[in-house]
Amino acid sequence: MKLTILLLMLSATAAAQSQVVIRAGTLIDGKGAVLKDQQIVIEGERIVSVGAAKLKPTIDLSEYAVMPGWIDTHVHLNWHFNAEHKNVSGGEPMGDQERYTAENARITLEGGFTTVQSVGAMVDGAVRDHINKGMIPGPRILTSLRQIQGGRGNPPTPFSVDALRELVRRTKSDGGDVIKLFATSGLGAGGGQTMTDEQIRAVCGEAKANGLRSVVHAIGDSGARASVLAGCTSIEHGTFVQDATLDLMVRHGTYFDPNLLVLHNYLEDPASFNFSEQTVETLKKGLAPTQDVIRRARAKGVKIVFGTDAVSGAHGRNAEEFIYRVKDAGEKPMDAIVSATSMAAQALGLGGKIGTVAAGFDADLVAVEGDPIHDITAVRHVVFVMKGGKVFKEQK
Repeated sequence: MKLTILLLMLSATAAAQSQVVIRAGTLIDGKGAVLKDQQIVIEGERIVSVGAAKLKPTIDLSEYAVMPGWIDTHVHLNWHFNAEHKNVSGGEPMGDQERYTAENARITLEGGFTTVQSVGAMVDGAVRDHINKGMIPGPRILTSLRQIQGGRGNPPTPFSVDALRELVRRTKSDGGDVIKLFATSGLGAGGGQTMTDEQIRAVCGEAKANGLRSVVHAIGDSGARASVLAGCTSIEHGTFVQDATLDLMVRHGTYFDPNLLVLHNYLEDPASFNFSEQTVETLKKGLAPTQDVIRRARAKGVKIVFGTDAVSGAHGRNAEEFIYRVKDAGEKPMDAIVSATSMAAQALGLGGKIGTVAAGFDADLVAVEGDPIHDITAVRHVVFVMKGGKVFKEQK
């Protein structure tokens, strides 16, 4: 009996020593609730309880606002500036690509983003695997590894639906987490549909058959509508999406990922991207429609997620998207935060794992100085980042 009691005492002591208790002055839970003076008890990688502060904290964040680690559902981690401060998005030796991609991953994590979806380059897979093995710091990465187009060449020779289905299967075999396809041209080309309805159905249908989500670059309305009807998971950008298509997205449960940071990032430094004056004017003209479609989508109840389309110059400052959405697109701060936490987690198929501060979820946390519900610019002041129970940033 004495031995049993001793073993129980030792077990309890070990459990107590392995626990981390975080005290949060303000807790924004990722689902829309704000709680004061809370404790978050963590064991290993997961949260085991959340409640009124009673225990002595291991980490005292009582002066800060604590939230789930943010999620950016649309980044390009491999894009970077070279020594001449010119944009590079591929073509370098793989070792150089890995180095730049890893650095962008690190600063993204330190900026408060514990999960990103990078769409996509093959180098993402190697960096993702290094992070998962604990070899380098970085957010949880989901990647498409490649981007699927409707054809090749100029003018393009269309791919057959069988070839597109095979490319989806190859992406899964290569280790892809998601399928990225281009249903339309870019903003500068007008956003017209570039894949046929049949091609879009083939890609998104094959993705679903293989247990993968599908995210669709769609600037114009027709490409977005075809993608929603094809059962694709998410519409990216959606600059010129009309109300009828937004209504269709609500009925189909399609996620929507509009992006403002990417436009501002380009406009702040167009020379580094070698943009012409005409391109700059086109980018400027993209701001108002993007702000408008966010307002209309929110009013209709579309499932809006948080994505930045972060490219060179935007990595590490992804949180600026919060500010553009609130100040320019009229989002409520809480809606923007939920978009970047529980809603984004659902869109990634990880709604039961991340995006919420609650028992059973991964211990992904970010703390900021200030109150982002009353002043969204507080997201610029990240003082603490934890991913999977491990601290990656702590302001002393």
